[in-house]
Amino acid sequence: MDMSEILDSLNDAQKTAVSTQAQRTLVLAGAGSGKTRVLVHRIGWLLEAQGLSPYRVLAVTFTNKAAQEMRTRIEALLNRSVQGMWVGTFHSIAHRLLRMHWEAAGLPEQFQILDSEDQLRLIKRTMQTLQVDEERWPPKQVQWFINNHKDEGRRAEKIDNNTDQQTLMMLRIYQAYEDNCQRAGLVDFAELLLRAYELWLKQPDLLEHYSNRFEHVLVDEFQDTNTIQYAWLKCLIGEQGQVTVVGDDDQSIYGWRGAKIENIQLFEQDFKGTHIIRLEQNYRSTETILRAANAIIAHNDNRMGKELWTQGCSGDPIALYTAFNEVDEARYVASRIKALAEQDHAYRDTAILYRSNAQSRVLEEALLREGLPYRIFGGLRFFERAEIKNALCYLRLMFNTADDAAFERIVAVPPRGIGERTLQEVREYAKEQQLSMWVASEQIIKDNRLSARAARALQAFLEQIIGLSERVNVQKLAQLVEAVISEVGLLAYHQKEKGEKGRVRIENLKELVSAAKEFESVVDDQEHSQLLALFLDHTALESRELQADAFEDSVQMMTLHTAKGLEFPVVFLVGLEEGLFPHQMSRNEPGRLEEERRLCYVGITRAMQHLYLTYAETRRLYGREKRHVSSRFIREIPKELIEEVRMGSKVSRPMLHNTESMPMASSEAEAPFSLGQRVLHQMFGEGTVLGFEGSGQNARVQVNFDVKGSKWLVLNYAKLESTV
Repeated sequence: MDMSEILDSLNDAQKTAVSTQAQRTLVLAGAGSGKTRVLVHRIGWLLEAQGLSPYRVLAVTFTNKAAQEMRTRIEALLNRSVQGMWVGTFHSIAHRLLRMHWEAAGLPEQFQILDSEDQLRLIKRTMQTLQVDEERWPPKQVQWFINNHKDEGRRAEKIDNNTDQQTLMMLRIYQAYEDNCQRAGLVDFAELLLRAYELWLKQPDLLEHYSNRFEHVLVDEFQDTNTIQYAWLKCLIGEQGQVTVVGDDDQSIYGWRGAKIENIQLFEQDFKGTHIIRLEQNYRSTETILRAANAIIAHNDNRMGKELWTQGCSGDPIALYTAFNEVDEARYVASRIKALAEQDHAYRDTAILYRSNAQSRVLEEALLREGLPYRIFGGLRFFERAEIKNALCYLRLMFNTADDAAFERIVAVPPRGIGERTLQEVREYAKEQQLSMWVASEQIIKDNRLSARAARALQAFLEQIIGLSERVNVQKLAQLVEAVISEVGLLAYHQKEKGEKGRVRIENLKELVSAAKEFESVVDDQEHSQLLALFLDHTALESRELQADAFEDSVQMMTLHTAKGLEFPVVFLVGLEEGLFPHQMSRNEPGRLEEERRLCYVGITRAMQHLYLTYAETRRLYGREKRHVSSRFIREIPKELIEEVRMGSKVSRPMLHNTESMPMASSEAEAPFSLGQRVLHQMFGEGTVLGFEGSGQNARVQVNFDVKGSKWLVLNYAKLESTV
């Protein structure tokens, strides 16, 4: 194709990023600046202008969805297939390498991937065999310890054991867990990356092969890389490799899960001769929104420098609402959304963003009261649902009887007369003899170590799995999945459940058959057994990502972390209070405040046309009511960009240092007390009026009593007296 066709639709900075001849390129792509477009066109340029074969290009993303979108857009741009090009997530690429070089990586050929839940189950089983008290050493804490050290590239035996008793026990469990995984041929998500990195270190010939093969490496969302991912890339690229990374240090918000902002900040130092290109023209938001975002992020130190701008309109001022409590805040948000809907705004065009999931409850109640449809974005993923995981574990055990995690999950689901005592016998024998639970079961039955009833139940389970396994090479994948969920009794099991839950579980199991059919249509040139292995790997990798479900036109509610990568015409950013956002923990942990500020920057730049900011002077959260001051992030926005708004009715709220009388909600009559007025209650004593809510018989007043603290009272029954 004509090279001009690749560049014509790009702005000057984008053209530079796409066509640069630099060996090492860092593209600092601001929010809404078209980074995906640049990556796609960069690959197109390498293939067309530079004449690279797709075989020599490696593109790394952070989600499978992004990888698929990138491949689709590249092929649409070039109007041809790019078969042979590796495009995928760090985890999927690491998995691909380990499948191809399993022996060199020290793995069995049929190794299986452990998802997070099954990893936790294996950790619990490991702790049981070590007789470790789960209350003293919580399994989830152990899981975090293991994964964190793997993400940092540390094996159990390489960690300093000259430390406290707590860490020594964690290391003991870590080592035993690794032994169990190796024996059963199991690989968790963190292990995929660590094992792939160790493959480079232990097999220099393989590293040289892939370094020569991948003439150009491209990485998306580079600011989100962790220690092991960065180390893996550095090994692969080496001194001579060509690399393009795209990221934004101002949108690095995942430090809590291992992302290292230092990676993008030190890239220029680690890769000599790096050419830095800044994408600063924004195609999403109004000038007002961008000026606010720029002003906030400018308060962070050690930035790489970037200033978003737009050729679009200046837009409306940012609306700021000061609520007197969280109920008032939620009521305001709901009322504005309802008003926008009456102006023909679709509900799906509006997002409510919050720092903590706990904030959603009151907001949901307000939306329900107004009859507004909403969706909590980020629900339970399809492959993580219990009934789906059960069916997949049957398939896993059919494929690999050494998979202890799968064995333990399904041996008693549906119930088949195999109790905890029988399972404990199997566990202990497996540990003593260093066997898988499957082999241990066979041996225990053979040696008559169980009661006749328990032996029959366990034998029936083993025979059922064997019978199903014999169909792997003769039945299509979808037929096999359908046979499993029907013949092992999963469908019948959930049909006994009453109400909506049972019906949904049945529908989900049937949808798994559809998923298998869809997978068959994509990968149709494999033997049945190989297809099952690929499908199991696919489900394990996909379980980490949100499945896109169709949903009705509804308001989108989500945490700020979830919102990254999304955009909405209307955004409500709620709970902007010190201690909530920025979070209380940011006061004590180095770097946390700057990450909180980047999170605010991300939230603001989700808005395309209208941005609403809210905070509450008093908030009840986590069972406690506290008074708050507005977030520093509000104060960092230039005043000329903000327009303070008031509720026209429904609620009267206090203004600080204002003792002027205010009307009761939508009532013609004046309130019987003024804000700030001193009053007396027969039981609670003296206090100060803070606010009013409601009207008529249900009107309430908030009083901060000198001894008893803040309380809401129904005026009709409170019998307050003025002390003036």
